[in-house]
Amino acid sequence: MTNPRIHSPRKHAAATLDELLLALEKELEVPAHFDQAALAAAEEAVANLAPAPNDDSALPFFTIDPEGATDLDQAMYLERASEGYVVNYAIADVPAFVQLGSKLDEVTRSRGQTFYLPHRKISLHPPLISEGQGSLLAGQVRRAFLWRITLDRSGAITDVQLTRTMIKSREQLDYHTAQQKLDDSQGGEQLELLAEIGALRIEQERLRGGASLNLPDQEVEPETNGYKLVSGHPLPLEDYNAQISLLTGIAAARIMLDHGTGILRTMPAPDEKDLAEFTEQTRLLGCPWDQKLSYGEYLRTLDVNDPRQLVIMHRAASLFRGADYDVINGQAEADLEQAAIAAPYAHTTAPLRRLVDRFVLLCCDLQANNHPIPEELNEALEQLPGLMRESSIAANRVSNAAIDLIEAYVLQHRIGEKFEAIVLREATGTHNGDPEQGEAKSRPGNLQLVSEPITGQFTGSAKPGTLVTVVLRLADPATRKIMFDILP
Repeated sequence: MTNPRIHSPRKHAAATLDELLLALEKELEVPAHFDQAALAAAEEAVANLAPAPNDDSALPFFTIDPEGATDLDQAMYLERASEGYVVNYAIADVPAFVQLGSKLDEVTRSRGQTFYLPHRKISLHPPLISEGQGSLLAGQVRRAFLWRITLDRSGAITDVQLTRTMIKSREQLDYHTAQQKLDDSQGGEQLELLAEIGALRIEQERLRGGASLNLPDQEVEPETNGYKLVSGHPLPLEDYNAQISLLTGIAAARIMLDHGTGILRTMPAPDEKDLAEFTEQTRLLGCPWDQKLSYGEYLRTLDVNDPRQLVIMHRAASLFRGADYDVINGQAEADLEQAAIAAPYAHTTAPLRRLVDRFVLLCCDLQANNHPIPEELNEALEQLPGLMRESSIAANRVSNAAIDLIEAYVLQHRIGEKFEAIVLREATGTHNGDPEQGEAKSRPGNLQLVSEPITGQFTGSAKPGTLVTVVLRLADPATRKIMFDILP
């Protein structure tokens, strides 16, 4: 698939887009700006911040994030050891700023996570913490939880240690620059080790029976005259970096399970009916999964540049559903797995942007160092699943609505234009010639344009994976609706 830049219309129209985005915020009731009490609480927390009990600022940590990121949760320093590797993974010590029962605790529980809109980011914490004193910015000494995870030569975990310490990142990298350095054999030892360890962890994922979805990204980015939609495939280095985060989440889950207290990110396995349907769909789309390969291995063979294989990947995403948060309370370990990862797992590595991670870090630190869990923390754990479900629903609604708005906005002056598209889901209807029943029970299909990272609904008949020519019939930013008609 090609990916040209999509420019917003004429400069004077950008104000209209801003108005629509503000209306979207109001409609979906996104969290407001921090009030004076929250900002004052952040200032007080920073003023009263004590140094950590340990100091590892001599280690040359680095960060790797999307370009322009300022809320940096993670930094790493990788070592080659005689029997394998050591992953030093530093996670921002947000609990040092946000005490249980404090004003900041109250504010962040009401938000749940950072919300992302094209024109602004609605942070979980006041910027003084999330983009300043709590962020692992290059050249700054910061408090952090330091995970020291020892791996054998195959990438399997052999030991985990966790301490609260001071660290100093030496360099902030973005994915594209780092990938280019690695490709040009100029990445240095740290990026080479990240690629080496990441590849081993991918193999460990395969051995567990886990799976990763590598669908093209679709993001809204600002530009001079408004916003544009961009799409691209995740870089290999992003996959390797994600494996380090997954590694830490697996280690955290193991600590909490061994001690019988904590909160995990869970997901049930697909049921037999869904798997059978998915298997049949792969056959019909010309890339049959005969199950000689595991589910995860099969997904890694797919090339999403091929329209039919892209559809299969989208269908695979539908099997990854039912994700939730579960408090450990004596359940069988098998009932607490994250099926896509094929292991127990905890959200651990993004405490600046996600509420639950702060509590996971507190639990793991206390347990790893043989301290009891206070009752106040136990009570908080019980509230977290509901808080995270509510905030995730709200954040997804906001993100999806923003994408729909931008898509409709950039297409609004192109009514009647023809496009090539890939059918993702066919239209359905059960009217059987009865128009009164047909309108109520029919469902438009879904497609993705080939030349631009835009999805939309369509009317007409076409099977998933089919390349079709469509004409744009509707693009309404006010209702955030796009509709295409398939041409014969």
